[in-house]
Amino acid sequence: MIEGGGLPEGKRRQAEPGRLRRGGSRRSMTAVARLEPARVRVLLVDAQTVVRQGLRRILATDDRIEIVGETGDGRSAVEMAEQLQPDVVVMDITLPELNGIDATRWIVERAKRAKVLILTTVADDMAVRRGLKAGASGYLLKASEDMDLVKAVRAVARGASSFSPAVSQMLLRGYLGSQSGRAVEDDLALLTEREREVLQHIAEGKVNKEIAAALSISANTVETHRKRIMEKLDLHNTAGLVRFAMRKRIVT
Repeated sequence: MIEGGGLPEGKRRQAEPGRLRRGGSRRSMTAVARLEPARVRVLLVDAQTVVRQGLRRILATDDRIEIVGETGDGRSAVEMAEQLQPDVVVMDITLPELNGIDATRWIVERAKRAKVLILTTVADDMAVRRGLKAGASGYLLKASEDMDLVKAVRAVARGASSFSPAVSQMLLRGYLGSQSGRAVEDDLALLTEREREVLQHIAEGKVNKEIAAALSISANTVETHRKRIMEKLDLHNTAGLVRFAMRKRIVT
């Protein structure tokens, strides 16, 4: 696991992996430590109950971490983050109702105190980029060691960032590529937030009336969004939309 203060920008010197733990001065490390809450309040978000139970057991090994809530879908995660104001939200990407990346975006915007640590099996370049663009403070893979999760939660709580080594390497390659003018384009960025919500519901197999009820809009508005999504993505049927959503990890 690699901790740091953020990604390289311009001519900023690239942070060395683990630099805060090994190479920082006593004074700087003390200053960082003071930023960490006495107790780190955590909200767990994962679609699988058994996974959430496992995460609870892992985080319970550190008596400075308190689990204040848990949920299995993205929409309730946003609501709970606003209500509970946790220090850290441990968030999977693949969630019903609202995927973890869009939920992260809403949480960062609405629950100003909360920071999001993405914990997922999804390790492709585009998902990582989208997660960080949404405002996540860290991106950890579920294959990580138990203690990596504990360290990552505490790092994110004190305002640092935390990434699995494989994710850090991916980000560095992407950064160097963008410096050379080879940035990866994401066609999902063509869609508005509402269009992404509608796309997820379509991919989950819901009809217009069901989507309208879930989003508190009219069925005609849903149909308008559906048509615009198809136009923007150059797709021509629902099957194409579902395949696109699966490729982008909006649903599995």
